[in-house]
Amino acid sequence: MVKQRVSYFYDTDVGHFYYGPGHPMKPHRIKMAHHLILSTGLYRKLDVYRPHLAAPLEMTRFHSDDYVKFLSKVSPESTRPFLQQMAQFNVGECTDCPVYEGLFEFQQIASGASIDGAVKLNHGACDVAINWSGGLHHAKKAEASGFCYINDIVLAILELLKYHARVLYIDIDIHHGDGVEEAFYTTNRVMTVSFHKFGEYFPGTGDVHDVGYDAGKNYAINFPLHDGMDDASFKSVFEPVIGKIMERFAPGAVVLQCGADSLSGDRLGCFNLSLRGHADCVKYVMGFGVPMLVLGGGGYTLRNVPRVWTYETSVLLGTEIKDVLPYNDYFEYYGPDYRLHMPVSNMENLNSKEYLQHVKAQLFSVLDDVEPVPGVQIKSGDASAMDTSADNAAAAPAAAAAAPVAAAVQEASESVSQAEAMDTNPDQRGTTDNKEHPAEFFPSGAEGGGAPAAPPS
Repeated sequence: MVKQRVSYFYDTDVGHFYYGPGHPMKPHRIKMAHHLILSTGLYRKLDVYRPHLAAPLEMTRFHSDDYVKFLSKVSPESTRPFLQQMAQFNVGECTDCPVYEGLFEFQQIASGASIDGAVKLNHGACDVAINWSGGLHHAKKAEASGFCYINDIVLAILELLKYHARVLYIDIDIHHGDGVEEAFYTTNRVMTVSFHKFGEYFPGTGDVHDVGYDAGKNYAINFPLHDGMDDASFKSVFEPVIGKIMERFAPGAVVLQCGADSLSGDRLGCFNLSLRGHADCVKYVMGFGVPMLVLGGGGYTLRNVPRVWTYETSVLLGTEIKDVLPYNDYFEYYGPDYRLHMPVSNMENLNSKEYLQHVKAQLFSVLDDVEPVPGVQIKSGDASAMDTSADNAAAAPAAAAAAPVAAAVQEASESVSQAEAMDTNPDQRGTTDNKEHPAEFFPSGAEGGGAPAAPPS
């Protein structure tokens, strides 16, 4: 098996942000994952980069100008002048998206890393790009939602569309990937696939019958699930559905959101997946050999998130790591067993084999209506080859609703013909000073220094 070239994006400031007391989202988990990756020695096989901070102009490729401007200006000390906009954009004390110190910088780090990963993949500089700070899949064009403010996933997909005719988005977070699905609901160049808890559960979207609209009809795939989903059940639906999609859609690149709240014992979740069951999804998708951007997402039991993302980093590298955890700056979090793998609970699996088979059959029927990709390779410079006749017949209401992303997708199509010209020096992309900085991620003492743990909730 050929070893994967894996790029890894991490900013040393990412773990210092704090949503507030009692808030379940803790960016500190990303720093904990990084230190576990260091202490296991996995970093030696990674190409490590510090991402650039995404500029407001980059964010407005998807998000509205006034929304991005608001996020860049608001702070905990200056909320009074923004009260009307806070209500408009679903930000503030009465929402799940508070105003906290460094809010915009955190969005810049997460989005910049996802964009940089997409650029590396576009230039063929790596096979897999990892950004565990990304995966913020609930953010809308002009609205924060579900702890997410800027949708780094949409921005990364728009970047990938400059070079790839088709991009597949897969979401294994326990919550439906509504923000990404909504952004690409009317295009056939992006297929979104989400496996999620459905029924009186945030965000309340993702019914099996939600399949896309106009040119995007049959390009939104949703697998609604119930409590207690275990490894065997998840594998029984994930692999057949993704296998069928790869056969019919044949994407040029894949974006995989690895939300850790689908693990057993998550603070906000109700699935029963083990680390191996979660990582098996990553391994299966990697097996297709398609350029892949791997992102984080949810995950609210602080000791579990670093475990699964470190393990999935090892899977992407094809490297075994020991079950006994090595000492690191946050070793006390992993007690009392101090092991990588954790036992799952004995909760009941409410997903019957009959139910899973029924939904799988429904989705196969939808996928049968997806126009199969021709055997002849699509030429990257031929824009007409990328679009179907349905694109030209899009209804006015849908076109208006999807205008921001449609315009960005069109811009991406026009950029395809310039791909080779842009590829003169791909490795200079990805840092603020156009240089690579692997050394600064490894302070003296292997694990490096570290800020104190985030305040307890």
